[in-house]
Amino acid sequence: MNIYDVSKKAGVSIATVSRVLNGNQNVSDKTKDRVLAVMEELGYTPNVFARGLGLNTMHTIGILCSDSSDAFLANAVYYIEQALRKNGYESFLCCTGYELENKKNYLRLLLSKRVDAVILVGSHYLESNKSDNDYILSAAAKVPVMMINGYLNHPNIYCTLCDDYQAVYDTVERLASHGRKRFAFLYRSDSSSSRTKLKGFRDGIAAAGLTISEDAIRLCPNDILLTKGILTSLYSEGTSYDAILASEDGLAVAAVKFAGQTGIRVPEDLEIVGYNNSLLGICTEPELSTLDNHVETLSITTVNTLMRVLQGADVPNKTMISNDFIARGTAY
Repeated sequence: MNIYDVSKKAGVSIATVSRVLNGNQNVSDKTKDRVLAVMEELGYTPNVFARGLGLNTMHTIGILCSDSSDAFLANAVYYIEQALRKNGYESFLCCTGYELENKKNYLRLLLSKRVDAVILVGSHYLESNKSDNDYILSAAAKVPVMMINGYLNHPNIYCTLCDDYQAVYDTVERLASHGRKRFAFLYRSDSSSSRTKLKGFRDGIAAAGLTISEDAIRLCPNDILLTKGILTSLYSEGTSYDAILASEDGLAVAAVKFAGQTGIRVPEDLEIVGYNNSLLGICTEPELSTLDNHVETLSITTVNTLMRVLQGADVPNKTMISNDFIARGTAY
């Protein structure tokens, strides 16, 4: 049973049924009552697609998120959905995982639902191979595409991101000013954000006149205990650090647990800095110093930008937000 059946049975156009569904006042009471009676007779339940027919808008936004178990991404989706509702929009959420084909398939699915725009949450949607981003460019030919923590310079794509490079660069400078010389950088994936942070780390090390071995840059599993084990093994083999920067708080928590297990004093002998300012940061002892990339601001700014785009305003392709260093117990 669909809107076409209601239209035929009631003897009115699909646009009229749509106006009834949306509470449009330009429908006579008699016609409205007839349409509602037919819907009840046929057992038709209106849905978001029917409400959009004839109005050139579904008032629905598609959201792609690679991993809903990730604290940063989950928070971003929460704030996005809240902001969309305040603006009268509903949303479809698809958790794509990290495989490119799955991302393409889910984006096609959202476009088939006639969404008004798509929001890509997280830097994993920006592929290092430029041609792999063609599916995003194609989507932008149909609807506005919003990117959080990714940047593509292309018509109808609008990006909101934090300055990951500068945040990490400045943190290296900060810790080097404390006399730290043996740095390590921990990251979890080859995402656009991780690559940007790593460049900030390398450039910060060079600017401080320091050198590090490639072994000090560690791709770690998405598991706190396994990452702690890696650091413990390195320590037992004679590798030690006096500063550890992590691309996300979970990896920094692993470093705190490693230090506690091996008796290394934090922050006296080892300063540790995480990233994202998540709830994990206040679950360690000492509490975690971290870089706050303002997930709420990122998310709400993205939605506000989208609303302006949908209203036909002239909107910049890129909006950059600064990070803040949150000093707690693991770094000065």
